Amino acid sequence: MEIFSAIAIILGLCFFEVVSSVDNAVINAEVLSTMGQKARKWFLLWGMLFAVFIVRGLLPWGIIFATAPSLGPIGALTASFSSDPHALAAIEEASPILLTGGGIFLIFLFFHWLFLEPKRYGLRGERFFHAQGVWFYAIISIILSVVVWLALKQSTYMAFAAVIGSTAFFITHGFKQNAEAEEAKLLNVSRSDVSKILYLEVIDATFSIDGVLGAFAFTLSIPLILLGSGLGAIVLRQLTISNIDKIKKYVYLKNGAMYSILFLGSIMLLNGFGLHIPEWITPIITFLIVGYFFFKSKKEAV
Repeated sequence: MEIFSAIAIILGLCFFEVVSSVDNAVINAEVLSTMGQKARKWFLLWGMLFAVFIVRGLLPWGIIFATAPSLGPIGALTASFSSDPHALAAIEEASPILLTGGGIFLIFLFFHWLFLEPKRYGLRGERFFHAQGVWFYAIISIILSVVVWLALKQSTYMAFAAVIGSTAFFITHGFKQNAEAEEAKLLNVSRSDVSKILYLEVIDATFSIDGVLGAFAFTLSIPLILLGSGLGAIVLRQLTISNIDKIKKYVYLKNGAMYSILFLGSIMLLNGFGLHIPEWITPIITFLIVGYFFFKSKKEAV
């Protein structure tokens, strides 16, 4: 792997992790403001280690291992850097399955935001789609049906992966909805710090699934995912305790994150169906999309 490509992937992963987890950072900051100093330090230290090494490390490793069990646990970690033809062949064979499931998850995530979630309208057409929220389930059902039909022509495992991707979306969406309902209760200072820490850890793990699956649009290399996403998680923790009010002023960052998720999901599906897109394309698209909405937000905040 070329050094330029590796650096671009790491920076892209870090950037994507930060912008896609802004909502999570806001929740963390608001709940942390009601906790004692000792509990805050505990969460920011051990919670960060859990988020970086357990969720953003073990989860992508587990996904690679599950889709290519012949690699073994060590091979799943090092396959992308290996010169072993068996390891490279196993990754090549398993990648369409992984990319199809992850692509469906991300595309569903985008359309849910576009049709159903309250938002600051950043582009023409967003208000129109938001007013047509009743069509969300029809749209994603048609998308899933088409992807499964096309996937069945190549592999039943790819078709099953698409269904798994949709299932994962609805499971994590349920957790997120519950998180929004519980947030108001946890802002009550009478709740124990322990219960708030447990809540934040669960929510952080739930929100991180978006970033973990999106990371596979950048690379299938677990070390690079761990470096990029881990660095992004550290930056996000720093923003949580220092500049969260400033970040809130950039009102279109969420729009940028969701449009980048649409492109990442589309790239994953295209790669899954055999249209190989160079890895350096993904971080460039992410920087361009989020950069546009960042400057749009900055212009409005002035």
